Amino acid sequence: MELQAISNEIGPSLPVTPGETSVTSLNVNDNRETSDSQVVSRIGNASRVRARVQLAALFFTMFLAGWNDGSNGPLIPRMQKVYNVSFLVVSLTFVLACIGFISGVLINVHWTDKLGFGRMIVLGALMQVVGYSIQAPAPPFPLFLLSFTFNGFGIAVQNAQSNAYVVNLRHSSELYMGMLHASYGAGALCSPLIATRFAQLHHWSFHYLVSLGLALSNVIILALTFRGRTQDEALARVGQAGGLETSTSDRSNFRQILSLKSVHIMAFFALVYVGVEVTIGGWITTYIIDVRGGGSSSGYISSGFFAGLMIGRVALLWLNKLVGERRVLYIYAVLAIGMEFIVWFVPSLIGGAVAISLIGLVLGPIYPIIMNQAGRVVPRWLLSGSIGWIAGFGQAGSALLPFMTGAIASKTGIKALQPLLISMMALFPILWALVPSSPRRID
Repeated sequence: MELQAISNEIGPSLPVTPGETSVTSLNVNDNRETSDSQVVSRIGNASRVRARVQLAALFFTMFLAGWNDGSNGPLIPRMQKVYNVSFLVVSLTFVLACIGFISGVLINVHWTDKLGFGRMIVLGALMQVVGYSIQAPAPPFPLFLLSFTFNGFGIAVQNAQSNAYVVNLRHSSELYMGMLHASYGAGALCSPLIATRFAQLHHWSFHYLVSLGLALSNVIILALTFRGRTQDEALARVGQAGGLETSTSDRSNFRQILSLKSVHIMAFFALVYVGVEVTIGGWITTYIIDVRGGGSSSGYISSGFFAGLMIGRVALLWLNKLVGERRVLYIYAVLAIGMEFIVWFVPSLIGGAVAISLIGLVLGPIYPIIMNQAGRVVPRWLLSGSIGWIAGFGQAGSALLPFMTGAIASKTGIKALQPLLISMMALFPILWALVPSSPRRID
């Protein structure tokens, strides 16, 4: 009876004999295994495609963040002329951006659990659209300043969400983190090339129309790619199940994050690092023009710095792995300080330009290393919020240190840029030594 049942299930026209049954059953099992493997293969291929699409969307988001920061250097001298303002007053653009960054950090930590990854990152992208829409017609200076708050808020939220997504990847997260921030370097490399040209035109603010077009594209890409999904849902679509690690504490995630000393150390490190990075990109053009006698094309030196930044974040991954991220950061800090001394004391326009590019090369890997370390020492259930906190404070540094530079330059001249940068770089190894190498348990 059992043999007949199998025969009917396979096909009634086939005769069944005891000798043939085992062969037929094996053929059926083989066919089913082949079919299952084909389904698994198709699912795996679809997951890989979705993973590439999601990462590409985040890379473009970071490209736009770099584009925004890289625009400042060539445009600051033109802003001063158009609005007839001093170093100190034009530096208020960084202060308003800082307010936006800090607001973005706080909103991101509180709203991510409510709105989810997909909605929060689109909200950040929309804020950039608002900022560029205000900047494009070159409005009166107070309104022009306000636009930087919207930009700062949007970049802080997108930066936090992008870093949190990549650091939660279980495979090749170090590689993708390097590529994510290389995308920032690519944006910061391209924008001075465009901004330098616009700075020489009558309608200089039309540079922000280009930025607005990129920002609108960013909104559309993020909305279509993530469709309002949470981070766990987005990761599940690329074949990564949500983490099983959960909190055993009765305190809110925000309070647990605030209790982690390592998070605050890395946040302050990110603040100093990003501040140094954006200060170089934002003020080096003015330094070259005023101190080294460079011409109107000096903005391209800023592109050289960001080109080094982009290349270093990918090309030096092998060195990070060979030496170890913990030790190699000290080497990068020492090399950057040494080359900054060359820029300061060697009165050569070409030599300074080369040194600035090399500074970008060795500074490039530092920020991804900070994020990777956060992924190692912060509990999994607090990782997204902690990464947002660290990245947000880093963005605040991109406003605070450039403003300090402008305030000091208004009193002593832009020649104060180099000693300020060196003193900030000297903090790198000190702060890195304070970052723990193993996670702290939260009860």
